[in-house]
Amino acid sequence: MNISFQKTHQRAFGTFPLKGEILAQAIAAAAAVGYRAFDTAQMYGNEADTGAALKATGMARDELCITTKVQPENYGDDRFIASVEQSLTDLQIDQVDILLLHWPAPEGDLVPSLRLLQQAQELGLARNIGISNFTAAMMRQARAVVDVPLVTNQVEFQPLLDQDILLAAAVETGIPLSSYCSVARGEVFKYPLFGEIGAGYGKSAAQVVLRWILQKGVAINTMSTKPANIAENFEVMDFTLSSIDMARIEAMKAVGFRVVTKELVSIAPEWD
Repeated sequence: MNISFQKTHQRAFGTFPLKGEILAQAIAAAAAVGYRAFDTAQMYGNEADTGAALKATGMARDELCITTKVQPENYGDDRFIASVEQSLTDLQIDQVDILLLHWPAPEGDLVPSLRLLQQAQELGLARNIGISNFTAAMMRQARAVVDVPLVTNQVEFQPLLDQDILLAAAVETGIPLSSYCSVARGEVFKYPLFGEIGAGYGKSAAQVVLRWILQKGVAINTMSTKPANIAENFEVMDFTLSSIDMARIEAMKAVGFRVVTKELVSIAPEWD
């Protein structure tokens, strides 16, 4: 089952870099407007806070789609499964809905971590598994190594960055993409085009960007601590961008702006 593309789970609430009461308030606001998919990671250091906040909402477990990610430091045979079990304890759940490898194995050999990921699913610790920050070539290798569906490759996906190679790989491998840095950490707001397009639909620049991502066939992860923005980011299913506006936004990829570079994350891959 491809959980990440079920209609109710196309829009996930991301939790990085929130912790404590700020995270609890944001998750409560997200739940109130309709979010049921929530994204965290071992690397964020907030799984326990996320678990407590989700429990405090009173939402039934079967309503939720919870994603977490194993950090590379835990890719060893002696650490991987134990780290996932700890994540489940911290999240106060018996099984995560989607378990991802947060980054390709830094030493270059993808096979051991992919096999451990599949083992976690076979042990019942994860309902679905996937990858994050994998290049197109790595997506093809993952598809060859893993015997079960990979439900997503979570990557930076926003209109100022050309990700056509990854989109083509998604079609080729059957591994859908999902986005992080969906508004390029605010960089998109420097360009008037998005607001101009939004005016024609009665929508904000951010809503236009998020709708464009969805219409590209990519699920979205968004984060805000402001209730109005949390609601706005969720309300992107009631309009459709025209083919002309989609093409106008598509042209923005020529900007070539990437948030997550090797300067920001040293283990980031060399993108194809």
